[in-house]
Amino acid sequence: MDSANHKKVAEEEDDSKFKKLGGIRTMPFILANEICDRFASSGFHSNMITYLTQELNMPLVQASNTLSNFGGTASFTPLIGALIADSFAGRFWTITVGSIIYELGLVCITISAVLPSLRPPPCPTQVNCQEASNFQLWVLYISLLLTSLGSGGIRPCVVTFAADQFDSDKVITGRSEKWNFFNWYYFSMGLATLSALTVVVYVQEHVGWGWGLGIPTIAMVISIIAFLIGSPLYKKMKPGGSPLIRLAQVIVAAFKKRKETAPENPKLLYHNKELDSEITIHGRLVHTDQYQWLDKGAIVTESESANSKSQNLWRLVTVHRVEELKTIIRMLPIWAAGILLVTSSSHLHSFVIQQARTMDRHLSRSFEIPPASLSIFGILTMLSGLVLYERLFVPFARRFTGHPSGITCLQRMGIGFVINIAATIVASLVEAKRKSVAAHHNLLDDPQAIVPISVFWLVPQFCLHGVAEVFMSVGHLEFLYDQSPESMRSTAAALYWTAISMGNYIGTLLVSLVHEYTGEKENWLPDRNLNRGKLDYYYGLVCGIQVINLIYYIIVAYFYTYKPLEEVKEEEDENKICETGVQLARTETA
Repeated sequence: MDSANHKKVAEEEDDSKFKKLGGIRTMPFILANEICDRFASSGFHSNMITYLTQELNMPLVQASNTLSNFGGTASFTPLIGALIADSFAGRFWTITVGSIIYELGLVCITISAVLPSLRPPPCPTQVNCQEASNFQLWVLYISLLLTSLGSGGIRPCVVTFAADQFDSDKVITGRSEKWNFFNWYYFSMGLATLSALTVVVYVQEHVGWGWGLGIPTIAMVISIIAFLIGSPLYKKMKPGGSPLIRLAQVIVAAFKKRKETAPENPKLLYHNKELDSEITIHGRLVHTDQYQWLDKGAIVTESESANSKSQNLWRLVTVHRVEELKTIIRMLPIWAAGILLVTSSSHLHSFVIQQARTMDRHLSRSFEIPPASLSIFGILTMLSGLVLYERLFVPFARRFTGHPSGITCLQRMGIGFVINIAATIVASLVEAKRKSVAAHHNLLDDPQAIVPISVFWLVPQFCLHGVAEVFMSVGHLEFLYDQSPESMRSTAAALYWTAISMGNYIGTLLVSLVHEYTGEKENWLPDRNLNRGKLDYYYGLVCGIQVINLIYYIIVAYFYTYKPLEEVKEEEDENKICETGVQLARTETA
């Protein structure tokens, strides 16, 4: 009896200590980590197309596909990292190890930029250039692979780890004194990206690639140190076990009982608050009528009722676990809409940088804006857009909708889809204008010529992409966090990156097919001379894909059902939580 009381007191003390952790005081450490990480990754990736084409002498399509392929890999590995975090390692250690692996990749590519033996001879004319050797390419690929693996530990865990430091309802609804967490998070990341696009890209273009890649490497070291310093203050959620195994158990249990008849009263299904305690900290999922064939996994048979102390989770699962799978199934069609959106924009950044390199980039007689720094306009638009969205749009929309956030996540994403289409249309029109000016001045056959048209013609499309990100990216991430089961939030965040991964791979396939089948003389995407290409046609193709995707999204969003959640309060556990299905089954038998 004394040991039981002692154990109970110890658990209460642990709970009390846990509740004192987290909160706003952890944000300087977590955001310092993520800001330095984003600064490093933006400085590393934003101008990499220039490094590949100008320093390693890669053809444009090969360079663009290389970046898209490794971008796809970097967006797929978060799924693995999320499963590791949710299953056994926890988010803190997954972030830490991922950051170290990422740092190794940055060190590797920085060394390759410093040592001349790891690069081919310079080729200023970009005509008959000696391309990088197989060994030099392997150094590049290993560096990109390490950064891709490191991203797998960082991307799915940082935003959810930061959100874990607050109460769940305050994070999502903004009922605290803070503004919406995800807007705040994206604002911080935007500042970091803006800094990288101004400082790092300028160093890469005017000082050299050694320092240009060395600065992000140093920033990543600072990122790791800042994150580890805050360790004693963090709430570190215990891993709830492999989410994939729990989902598999539901499917197997439902299949084994496919011939059983589910009771009309869902309270007769299996409930076990003790079994689900580690995966229902903020609330249990309530039974829904969708996908009722999965409910068969929670049917309590007479034999299971008699042996309630030794339940086999491959034959009998709780209602909460069934609803976890239902929730994921409901989310997948919405998630899938993001794949083609990424496909349509996976190569735009690379191509736009090459466009900018052929245009007049002078801000003054002596200063030219680096091509990769044009993304600044998109970032500035996003930063100001986030502030205006929270301070003006949300209060205005709330008057008409009554929704605490002004509009729902799904509506926010839909607006982002529409704005992305507008941005692609503008991109096509600007490229057509650029080529007409080049033709007027007889510059079509000179790949190194500067076309007398201002680079600021490209600014509107960057601004539109920035506005689209305010709606689409933030809304998508908020949707995945809000609608996913709490024990699978890292996995749900990884779905965001998995969509990006699949979109990048499909984008590579799309560009390769366009390059392959549009002929040699009038190729839409030529290797060296963009002036002789038809990039505006490619943008038109991309626009058509986006329109089809928007129609699909409207349909699936219309039929989406938000997850119902029953809040859990300690003092109400004994009175308000329904009895287990086993107990009810015994009553029915009696």
